[in-house]
Amino acid sequence: MKTLALRLYGKNDLRLEEFELPKMHDDEILADIVTNSICMSSHKAVAQGPDHQKVPNDIAQNPVIVGHEFCGTLLEVGSRWKDTFKPGQKYSVQPALNYPGRGPDAPGYSFHYIGGQATKVIIPKEVLEMDCLLPYDGDGFFKASLSEPVSCIIGGFNAQIHRERGNYRPTMGIAKGGAMAILAGAGPMGLGAVDYALHGPRQPRLLVVTDIDQARLDRMNQLYPVEKGRELGVDLQYVNTRDVDAVAHLKGLNGGKGYDDVFVFAPVVPLVEQASALLGYMGCINFFAGPADKSFTAPINFYDVHYNLHHVAGSSGGNTDDMREALDLMGRGLLDPAVMITHVGGIDSAAETIKNLPSIPGGKKLIYTNKAMPLTALEDFEMIGERDPFFAELAAIIAKSKGLWSVEAEQYVLDHATPINVS
Repeated sequence: MKTLALRLYGKNDLRLEEFELPKMHDDEILADIVTNSICMSSHKAVAQGPDHQKVPNDIAQNPVIVGHEFCGTLLEVGSRWKDTFKPGQKYSVQPALNYPGRGPDAPGYSFHYIGGQATKVIIPKEVLEMDCLLPYDGDGFFKASLSEPVSCIIGGFNAQIHRERGNYRPTMGIAKGGAMAILAGAGPMGLGAVDYALHGPRQPRLLVVTDIDQARLDRMNQLYPVEKGRELGVDLQYVNTRDVDAVAHLKGLNGGKGYDDVFVFAPVVPLVEQASALLGYMGCINFFAGPADKSFTAPINFYDVHYNLHHVAGSSGGNTDDMREALDLMGRGLLDPAVMITHVGGIDSAAETIKNLPSIPGGKKLIYTNKAMPLTALEDFEMIGERDPFFAELAAIIAKSKGLWSVEAEQYVLDHATPINVS
């Protein structure tokens, strides 16, 4: 069976190619892919090529399929897995494999026949044996594509460390009923973090989100109004720190006290310094942002590490349990990752989107892998719709959901966007 896939041959060498998939083995599964959301991690992998820790050295001869935030349906299940999975099931994949005998590899970085930017893939035994093929029972495909970034948020919350003086057994997770700050938090992952903080199993008492882009903060307040936070028992605050003393202002919002949990959502030295200064007794910084610079360093207060029991945590991705939780919460309608999506496109727009991702504003870029469609910002639908009926209808659909992507909008794309033909 043939597939169309975006394959990596070297640094910034992406090629959209049609090729024959090998015969499926009894310990594998054939699947299609409907959606793949593009992650900054894919941009880093493409820019670094074989220098990336998860990308094989021989990709010039044996290219890999890029993309690791995907969802589709199972088409054919090998005999070994027939009692576990069935054709027609929706699925997502936890890409963080820890398969014995292999390095830190992952679908979307390391495999020849599985990756999100493809029309069809073969799910290998490594994914299946590590219990990383996860069924999804909710509506839509895009939500399950975003279960991976949502699981990263859940993993970050779970990675927080707190303990009491004299007790060396840590309590994991954010401080229940505590004070939390998310610095540089008005981007797509920050939106997801606010959603989880409000609707997840453990809420803070105070949640402050900072940024220096007022338009992004205003948009967050439209999606998650401070009044809604209060209804849920959370004092939600949005703060533009461009022209204020961030540490003094945020401590003032907490009665002059420091914070239990401080998340840093951008790899910027002053933000790390802010986070260190904001922590209260037994507080924990989570350096959530992933720097591209391997020598990135920033000062923190080690006096407070010693005497005030400050901790520093970092998390890169969520584990399988985190992803299962994300899929469950989305399937039950408690989390809506649509807030992360700002652009949609077809597989023909994926290569340039990945390569230029840092310079494309907005949040998540969602690709429909069986469609041809230019990458288009949701906010531009109405303008483009003045000359294109397809986008006019999409604009009307998302107007029903405050300009957010939706299951109805997805179905319209699946029914009416130009299909990609695979011979």
